[in-house]
Amino acid sequence: MARNPSSPGQPTCPPLATGTRLAVVVSEFHSELTLAMLESAQGVWNAAGLPAKDLEVARVPGAFELPLVARRFARRADIDAVVCLGLVLKGETTHDQWVAHAATEGILKVGLDTDTPVLFGVLTCDTLEQARARALPESMGGIHDKGGELARATLQVLAALDVADGTTSGEQEQN
Repeated sequence: MARNPSSPGQPTCPPLATGTRLAVVVSEFHSELTLAMLESAQGVWNAAGLPAKDLEVARVPGAFELPLVARRFARRADIDAVVCLGLVLKGETTHDQWVAHAATEGILKVGLDTDTPVLFGVLTCDTLEQARARALPESMGGIHDKGGELARATLQVLAALDVADGTTSGEQEQN
């Protein structure tokens, strides 16, 4: 998820509705980065009013395993959105392409099949330095803070679905 370069700063995010529950599936491969993304996301969700008790986190070995656990969460009636966090680094073979493709297709399929937002937070980088720049918040030496961006995207998607479902007005959200 890329930040819109035409909008300065961070987008305004709607608060979470009371009772909203989120799930995160996080890859332990390169956990120093994936867990930093999770921590940044938690900060955004906390600021939006998400109590710690309404966030469930499951850890998986790598990005390839994200879709299966995401699907299990997405099928639960008490989970409003699922966020997948992972990192796939380019290697000497094409293995990274296969893993990234499988994770991408699987995560997309989970969301469409379950009608639950499943957000894609899998970084696909050539180098560890690129991954650090994208995964870490500025306070930890990063540039992009993809965890925070993904958390804000979660809030925006949930608000957009409320508009699409007719439970809130899109005009009211913009004012």
